Amino acid sequence: MPQQSTETGRPLPDWQPAALPQRTQLQGGSIRLLPLDAERDAAALYQAEHAADADPSQWDFLTAGPFQSELDFSAWLKTCAVSSDPFFYTVIDQQSGLATGVLSYLAITPEHGSIEIGHIWFSGRMQRSRQATEAIYLLARHAFEVLGYRRLEWKCNSLNQRSQQAALRFGFTPEGLFRQHRVFKGKNRDTAWFSMLDSEWPLQRAIFEAWLQADNFDAEGRQKKSLNEIRAALS
Repeated sequence: MPQQSTETGRPLPDWQPAALPQRTQLQGGSIRLLPLDAERDAAALYQAEHAADADPSQWDFLTAGPFQSELDFSAWLKTCAVSSDPFFYTVIDQQSGLATGVLSYLAITPEHGSIEIGHIWFSGRMQRSRQATEAIYLLARHAFEVLGYRRLEWKCNSLNQRSQQAALRFGFTPEGLFRQHRVFKGKNRDTAWFSMLDSEWPLQRAIFEAWLQADNFDAEGRQKKSLNEIRAALS
């Protein structure tokens, strides 16, 4: 069953609704996040989707794709670019300047201070990389510290083990399984729910930032300490 908060009924006398995401750049060390622009990003993202290291299985759990033509891919990106919920960002590699992935905020509920990270598609070279973790960090930091949200959600198909493992790695707390939550691509979807709260963010931020330090990586870009190892040391 979903976990219940131990603070149910706690007054929030100073509560103000959170802000909506705006079309601003989020700057990181190895990447920057830009609001999705189909004209700017389609060609590079399509090439990344069809590169030798591409992972077509990612589309198994995404609402669209895979795409067999750049025209269809570009049309999908155009619908994403004009959407306000989900609100999509393109991941731009800091060194090459190329688009290497997309992700979004969604389920944006400013009046309750709740927002979700999802619709994640990362190129093969970005998966399980420093850049992938930094993208999640940038969205989490922006949601809590700039937009003023108090709850950050992560939801995924219960069959998507990689997404569930990623949620745990990033410091989200599992809240349970919503059975028969969606009909997805003609099949039943049970949805696993995870969350991170604003009160938990300071520790999770410290963990992310310790992991992202340059001295945590060797010359080949491999991590020296995992997020979980850093979490154990700081918790």
